Amino acid sequence: MAGGPRITHLDDFEWNEVRRQQHGDHTASVHEKWVEFSDHYLSLYARWDPGMIVQPHGHNSDHVVFVIEGDMTCGDVHCPPGTHIALDQGDTFGPFVAGPDGVVLFEVMMGDPRSFPADPEGYERFLAERGVVQLPNPPIKLPHGYEDTRR
Repeated sequence: MAGGPRITHLDDFEWNEVRRQQHGDHTASVHEKWVEFSDHYLSLYARWDPGMIVQPHGHNSDHVVFVIEGDMTCGDVHCPPGTHIALDQGDTFGPFVAGPDGVVLFEVMMGDPRSFPADPEGYERFLAERGVVQLPNPPIKLPHGYEDTRR
């Protein structure tokens, strides 16, 4: 039975650092605010530091990404503000590289939002060519009994 709308505000949520890399003398991260995280979907607001690289990957659900501010590349495609990316469950995309001012995204995953890697060897080469070192993922606590499957 529906319970009516759930209305929240972005300021009501804490930032979660979910990825971290070493870029020469500084680190770059992905930070997310999980606005709605249920068994049915995850909606999140994300902020990526300049130059942040996210590996090619897929999700265990359909996934929508919308670029709000800054820019990034998805594979070879430049994604400025207003870009909408839709990914069907099981498909893969990336790598992603945040632009020089970083990028702000709104994302929605319909179902299990956890990701799985694609082309790990290619990603390692991609990082090495840019002198970037993937650091261990910061610990996060996922709701609903989901196990953290990030690598």
